[in-house]
Amino acid sequence: MKILITGASGQLGSELKDAFDGDSKHEFFFLDRKQLPLDQTMLIQDVLGMYQPDLIIHAGAYTAVDKAESEPVVADQVNHLASEEIAQYCRLHDIKLIAISTDYVFDGTSASPLKEDAAVAPINVYGETKLAGELAIQKWAPHYIIIRTSWVYSTYGGNFVKTMMRLMTERDEISVIADQIGSPTYAFDLARAILQIVQSDNWVNGIYNFSNEGEISWYDFAVAIREIKGLHCKINAIPTEQYPTPAKRPKYSLLDKGKIKAEFAVVVPAWKGSLQEMLDKL
Repeated sequence: MKILITGASGQLGSELKDAFDGDSKHEFFFLDRKQLPLDQTMLIQDVLGMYQPDLIIHAGAYTAVDKAESEPVVADQVNHLASEEIAQYCRLHDIKLIAISTDYVFDGTSASPLKEDAAVAPINVYGETKLAGELAIQKWAPHYIIIRTSWVYSTYGGNFVKTMMRLMTERDEISVIADQIGSPTYAFDLARAILQIVQSDNWVNGIYNFSNEGEISWYDFAVAIREIKGLHCKINAIPTEQYPTPAKRPKYSLLDKGKIKAEFAVVVPAWKGSLQEMLDKL
C-alpha cells in the first residue's frame, strides 16, 4: 500500500516518520509544504496524482491560531479548501483518508468530556476553518477518519513545552493561564494511534477523539514541566482575562476518547507519563 503524508515537516508529520520507521510493508511519501503547498489549492490534485497513493494521512494544517485572525483567507485555503481538494481526490480514486482536526471546533462551554457528536461552535478563525475542512471531508471522501486532537506537543517544532522550558530557564517568574481545561497530546502517541489504525483490518468512517488521558490546565502542564526538569522558576496561575490574545480559546475542551478505544483498541497513555517520555527524548 502506498501511503502519502501531508505536513511532513510539522510536529505530527515528523513523529509519523518515526512511528512508521521500519515498516517495510508499505511505501511512504512524506510531503512538506514545498512539495505540496496546501495554500496553492489548484496544484493539489495534480501533485497527489504523481504519487497515486492508496491512503492519505492529512497532517498538514495552518496552526498559527492567533495569526489566523489576521490571515483568515490563507487559513481557510490551507485548513478548508486544501482539505476539500484532498477529499475530492480520494473520491475520484476511491482511496482512504485519515485527517487531523482540533478541539477548537468547540466553544468551550461544556462541563464534561466532549464526545464526537457534541455540538460544534468554534470561537476563532482557526476553529472555523478546521470545521469547514471537516465538513468538506465528510461531504466528499468515501472512506474517511477524522481525528480531533488538542494541545499538541513534540520533540519536533515549536510548542508549549519547549516555550515553557525556555522561559523557565530565562526568568525567575512566569504567569500561565489556569482556567482553560483540557488534555495535552504527545504527537508521538497520536502517531502510534494512527499507525495502529493503518495496520488494523478495521475501517469505520467517522470522527474520533485522541488526546492523552487526564484533565489539566495550562498552569498544571507548566508546573509538571518544571517538576520533571527540576527547574526553580515561580509560576503564577492567572485567568484568561489577564493574558489577552487575538484569538479566543475554549475554556473547556477535554475530549472523550471512548470511541477510538472501542473501535480500534487504541491505548491512550496518561499525559504525565508521555510528557516525561518526550522530555527524556529531548
